[in-house]
Amino acid sequence: MAERVDCTAEAAAMIDKLVEQHGRVLFHQSGGCCDGSAPMCYQRGEFKIGARDVLLGIIHGETPVYIGAAQFEYWQHTRLTIDVVPGRGAGFSLEAPEGVRFLTRSRLFTDEESIEMVIAGPPLRGPEAAGLS
Repeated sequence: MAERVDCTAEAAAMIDKLVEQHGRVLFHQSGGCCDGSAPMCYQRGEFKIGARDVLLGIIHGETPVYIGAAQFEYWQHTRLTIDVVPGRGAGFSLEAPEGVRFLTRSRLFTDEESIEMVIAGPPLRGPEAAGLS
């Protein structure tokens, strides 16, 4: 089954480091405020997932990745990959003090993946989708 989101090995290593420091985390794909369209990493419970936020998927075992409903409308036909690169991002995201920043790479779904997404139906929404409520 096609997935809407995944992460690189480098991002997974940074997630492990952040979980060790802060406990379980989640990502919310920004819609253009503060740090452009960067994925923001938060300690669970420090960011309120809204009822309309879309759960893109779970990466690296147990890390949910959400996106705002309006942003999802633009990106619903793409597979997103969370990556990490040197440099400082926004001060809101947990990785900022580490001298790196998360970023999102994207590609359009293949025709086969697009069909799988239609068959799967719309993604779940809200904090309950990943058991965060």
